[in-house]
Amino acid sequence: MLEGKNIGFCMTGSFCTFKNVIEQLSELKKTGANIIPIMSFNSYNLDTKFGKASEFIKTVEDITRNKIINTIQDAEPIGPKQMTDIIVIIPCTGNTLAKLANGITDTPVLMATKSNLRNGNNVVIGVSTNDGLSGSAQNIGKLLNRRNFYFVPFRQDNPITKPRSLVFDPKLIIKTIELALENEQIQPILL
Repeated sequence: MLEGKNIGFCMTGSFCTFKNVIEQLSELKKTGANIIPIMSFNSYNLDTKFGKASEFIKTVEDITRNKIINTIQDAEPIGPKQMTDIIVIIPCTGNTLAKLANGITDTPVLMATKSNLRNGNNVVIGVSTNDGLSGSAQNIGKLLNRRNFYFVPFRQDNPITKPRSLVFDPKLIIKTIELALENEQIQPILL
């Protein structure tokens, strides 16, 4: 179903999920989709306890066989040139959720998404934020009620030590993309 589709695959700075995201990116590539990688400024530039940025960049480019879009200027043509059939933002931080919900476009990921939306194309979000059940809840609600936005099912990350934290289920990324291309939200959305 995804063979030949052009998928803009965006990563933002929830570094703790990168290992799972990269595993699913490999699976997504096996479907025959053309994956256009896009990274936020932070995900492209910051080394963290979860790994070095240069290693993530190399891995993502090796898997996708495409150069990562990492500037606003390089992301802007996505819409005018009709480069994507869908945009996927996984992981999507609370910061990115807030900006999406409020029309702010100040990173490559946000520009890619805005540019993709101008063509009426859908966006898949894999939420990963420590404040999903507090500060980010209103932004999740806004996007759930907005046309063209679809969520990978999510759950509490760790209800004991991080009671407000939410994280997407990596095993449901591909199925969510397939259904979003058919304008359908995968259910149940809360796991």
